[in-house]
Amino acid sequence: MIRFCFIWIFLWSLFLGLAVARFPPEHSSADGPALAPQSRHRARASPETVVSSSSGTAVPSEHHARHFNAEIIASLALASVAMAAFVLVFFGLWFYRRKNHQGSYSNGERDRDGVKLSTFGPIMSKFNSSKAVKKGSVCVIDHALLQAATNNFSESNVLSEGGSGYVYKACLDGGVLVTVKKMGNGRENFEREFENEMDLLCRLRHPNIVSLVGYSNDGQTRFLVYEFMQNGSLECQLHGPSSTPALTWHIRMKIALDTARGLEYLHEHCYPPVIHRDLRSSNVLLDSEFNAKISDFGLAVIGQSKSAVRLPGSLGHVAPEYLLDGKLTEKSDVYAFGVVLLELLMGRKAVEIISPSQCQSIVTWAMPQLTDRSKLPNIIDPVIRSTMDLKHLYQVAAVAVLCVQPEPSYRPLITDVLHSLIPLVPIELGGSLRIQETSPTSKNKSSVL
Repeated sequence: MIRFCFIWIFLWSLFLGLAVARFPPEHSSADGPALAPQSRHRARASPETVVSSSSGTAVPSEHHARHFNAEIIASLALASVAMAAFVLVFFGLWFYRRKNHQGSYSNGERDRDGVKLSTFGPIMSKFNSSKAVKKGSVCVIDHALLQAATNNFSESNVLSEGGSGYVYKACLDGGVLVTVKKMGNGRENFEREFENEMDLLCRLRHPNIVSLVGYSNDGQTRFLVYEFMQNGSLECQLHGPSSTPALTWHIRMKIALDTARGLEYLHEHCYPPVIHRDLRSSNVLLDSEFNAKISDFGLAVIGQSKSAVRLPGSLGHVAPEYLLDGKLTEKSDVYAFGVVLLELLMGRKAVEIISPSQCQSIVTWAMPQLTDRSKLPNIIDPVIRSTMDLKHLYQVAAVAVLCVQPEPSYRPLITDVLHSLIPLVPIELGGSLRIQETSPTSKNKSSVL
């Protein structure tokens, strides 16, 4: 477009030059050069328009000269006005397209109910049912189908119970496994959280962000349907009824790295940045190969916020500045990530009840020992104790200490955390710099407005 504008400017400049060339100066003094032959011919053809000078040379009358000058001025004025109008129209169209492009959604469109839509990948390509229809690019699943897929939402299909509601395992037609989150049943603000999560997950596309399959609406209850994560949540793997030896040191570092990649996408590759606000081990989901994906965006916000908002349910992951005055930035997510990293290191919950009236934060308990190299190996989860290089352990502990600093300015950016963790993960588990799979937008950022 800019090149096209320059071409038109050149053509208009050429036109102006030709317009001026058509009307050469016709005023001549007695001592000046004679008129061009064509001009002299026109002067002789119209005797009333010429007078004789003292030397006998025919020159245009003053009235005729003014007439030609007026024509030149009028031509220049019209050309200038046309050029100015063209430039204004061009920049108006350019500004409109730029604004419209920045405000558009990555790979998505808005449906008639105001839900931002985008493709959700190949998950539903295996699923073909007359009870599921596509609204825009999102699958709207009939409530009766979800009832059948979850055995009428039986307790045997409950995967977890979080602050947003119950989460069920469901088997759709064709044997496709999905996760169904049930929201509603009189919970306050559930409608806003449903719309917020629906709005964001329809636009966010990243390997470490859980994928939305579809949704369902049954009066007072809303359902979000996600891709199925075979190994459940990190919380279940770490703190469930039976610990699993599958969470080796390298697998834990891979989970930490994947989570950091997901946060980096939200903070650095989305415009404006997305702050998750509720990052915790129960919202880090694991697939069959222990690839980690961040879920539960009901409380996420776009951009920074200094206003007090409803706090998430798990206070163990909430940054101090957010807890005290409601100030929310990307560094709040970094603090929550540091708590998850401590859980991976020590195998302990973010908040543990030590008496009926007292509980203890993992940050408060671990901080004095994290900086003491003689004590650090003794507080590591027994499942992985003595299975890692001590240098790597000290490095991860140092990253965790920085992330949970009380002062936000002392915490690192999530990008710095990511680069610190990459060398600790084997190449075959994803321990390398790789191009983020983001949606193509201006400035390599995904628009979320």
